[in-house]
Amino acid sequence: MIRILAAGLFAIFTTSAQAAVEVQDITTPDGFKAWLVEEHSIPFTALEIRFRGGSSLDRENKRGEINLMMALIEEGSGDLDAQSFAKARDALAASYSFDAGMDSVSISAKFLTENRDVAVALLRQAILEPRFDPDAIERVKGQVYSVIRSAQTDPSEIASAMFYSNAFGTHPYGTSADGTLDSVEALTRDDMFTAYTNAMVKDRVYIGAVGDITAEALSTLIDDLLGDLPQSGPDMPASIAPALHGGVTVVPYETPQSVVLFGHAGIARDAEDYIPAYIANEIFGGAAESRLMEEVREKRGLTYGIGAYLASFDYANMVAGQFSSANGAVAEAVQVVKDEWDKIARDGITAEELDIAKTYLTGAYALRFDGNAPIAKIMVGMQMVGLSPDYITKRNDMVNAVTLDEINRVARALYDPESLTFVVVGQPEGLNAE
Repeated sequence: MIRILAAGLFAIFTTSAQAAVEVQDITTPDGFKAWLVEEHSIPFTALEIRFRGGSSLDRENKRGEINLMMALIEEGSGDLDAQSFAKARDALAASYSFDAGMDSVSISAKFLTENRDVAVALLRQAILEPRFDPDAIERVKGQVYSVIRSAQTDPSEIASAMFYSNAFGTHPYGTSADGTLDSVEALTRDDMFTAYTNAMVKDRVYIGAVGDITAEALSTLIDDLLGDLPQSGPDMPASIAPALHGGVTVVPYETPQSVVLFGHAGIARDAEDYIPAYIANEIFGGAAESRLMEEVREKRGLTYGIGAYLASFDYANMVAGQFSSANGAVAEAVQVVKDEWDKIARDGITAEELDIAKTYLTGAYALRFDGNAPIAKIMVGMQMVGLSPDYITKRNDMVNAVTLDEINRVARALYDPESLTFVVVGQPEGLNAE
């Protein structure tokens, strides 16, 4: 369903070019907002379109409908069935991908300047005239069934399902966006049209474009592409605090290694303290030289890898992590994670750790800007969390401005040993559920 053309054709931005990225904030005649980076050295454009809402807008007893709907978008549109649509796209050397996330659905397009008008017309047909043919629905349902069945026997997926169910219960974040075998089987063609009109609406769209296109041409393109979509959609889900208040859940499963997820409530991406929290997490569990890697892997050899991350959803936030360990070693590994969680909350971070993290984060930032499509995605992500275009040039200064006192104040607030919650899937020896 998702096809990517040769990466070499589309990767035209390099690390050295990142400093020269100039973002234009444009408003089209129809009122759409978009960010544009013009780059005319190669006749190619990457377009990223994202609609807030995503699979969290699945209706009651319809779990998986938006995921299935997005997978069907390029399975035929207008007068083209799935095979004819694919041939038309390939003949243009264009690429379209349609994806459903928990908080958004996205459309990513790549096309050559010489084929722009025809490629965009085909994309417009896909967006505005989906067919949702019965045979395509059954075929793609079969693919979803395979994903669901695979997840039912994958220890990592089982752990994730239990962890998020414990955290969010019946909220959309508490269940898989893929749905269940029963919920997907029950979805109808009418459900696909309803999911489509709920997910793709004008007042929740964010747009980024990078490449061989002017602001005027992009404005015309966007209005023509999206102007006939519905204006608004259903209510968003409510915000929710993860119900992770400490303890260990063990899910027995026959496997030589146990999978462990851990975490508790975190920090919002638009919070004032997000950057110091991000740096703290990098030091604690975000890099190969992090404290968790040092203590759990390097010193004790209890795992091949362990990491922690800030999970910032639109309506919930967590600081979480994951590792796998032999059944005979997992109890010790869990205890080390607990000890390190307590240590960073109690003692904070050292000046040396902060300096090393700043050097790494500021140096690595430019590596994200390695192609038209990644830059377009970054710009849309920035828009969705309320950042301004100049964040790209200011971000490293913001990292460098974080002081030791500031990051330790944030670390004390972020890491809560009493709330640290574990889900373990496997046959852990010497580890009891709490």
